[in-house]
Amino acid sequence: MDFKIALLPGDGIGPEVVDQAVKAVDAVCKKFGHTVTYTKALVGACAIDATGKAYPAETHDICMKSDAVLFGAVGDPRFDNDPSAKERPETGLLAMRKQLELYANLRPVETWKSLISKSPLKTELVDGADLICIRELTGGMYFGEKHEADDMAYDTCKYTRPEIERIVIKAFEIARNRRKKLTVVDKANVLASSRLWRKVAQEIAPKYPDVETDYMFVDKAAMVLIQNPKYFDVMVTENTFGDILTDEASVIAGSMGLLASASVGVHTSVYEPIHGSYPQAAGKNIANPLATILSAAMMFETSFGLMAEGKAIRDAVAASIDNGIVTEDLAGNNKAYGTTEVGDWVAAHI
Repeated sequence: MDFKIALLPGDGIGPEVVDQAVKAVDAVCKKFGHTVTYTKALVGACAIDATGKAYPAETHDICMKSDAVLFGAVGDPRFDNDPSAKERPETGLLAMRKQLELYANLRPVETWKSLISKSPLKTELVDGADLICIRELTGGMYFGEKHEADDMAYDTCKYTRPEIERIVIKAFEIARNRRKKLTVVDKANVLASSRLWRKVAQEIAPKYPDVETDYMFVDKAAMVLIQNPKYFDVMVTENTFGDILTDEASVIAGSMGLLASASVGVHTSVYEPIHGSYPQAAGKNIANPLATILSAAMMFETSFGLMAEGKAIRDAVAASIDNGIVTEDLAGNNKAYGTTEVGDWVAAHI
């Protein structure tokens, strides 16, 4: 097969970790007889600097013409404490999600035996934890009506029935192919938008009688993630809740540098690590590339339907962890390898 992949490295450590994912993709394509063509494009602070826009029209055109997008991260300290900035790196991320109609963000959380000690949670709690959060990605407060002034500001959390239906159906379909358990996370005791979420989910649930469905307020879900993460199989929730809960869930695996994600929807799907741009580490060759490499595995599986290729990447990542070929966030008292060294090792193993 011949793949066209858009590369959007972005800001901070984004270019470094995307480079390592490219090594893994190249190794898989060589191993399985595929060819790949890459096209680089700007997004985030680097795009603002070059074009004035965080997600330029040229970048969107490249994404639309590609089979998949490998994305790094956006964010730059220059914009963090500047309330007057009209264009921000994160604006590009939201624009990409909206314009590509990436309504479902799939965030798997799994554990590795050799890294269980890295989790701040007790071994008996995290050993065997394996869940996936399905986060709605194009609605809610991130995209609702906004107002910002010196004495008042608001963000509107708005959802329509079709927006909820399509993400809940996606979650049921994924649950059906896993352990057949779905938890709908909301705040229906307080928020009107959450009550619509629960109503729609309750209407859809009978169509999936093979899937056990339960409902949980987001504050309780946050607690259960820490008390008993193995309770969850598939979790579906709205945009803001999903963003917060999956960052919390990263401690289960031991490092945010291990969590991959896929954003899928109407047009080209985007694959990215859930960590940010980590500008303090940029250029130091210390960033963990494994989440981005695992995102490439999701790309082969989700966009291309090539499960063996995805498994080859996952096996190589698992081997790197088992052999201690990891960056400083996972090395502990053992030798820490550089970003590029980890990428080279994974590619060679493939």
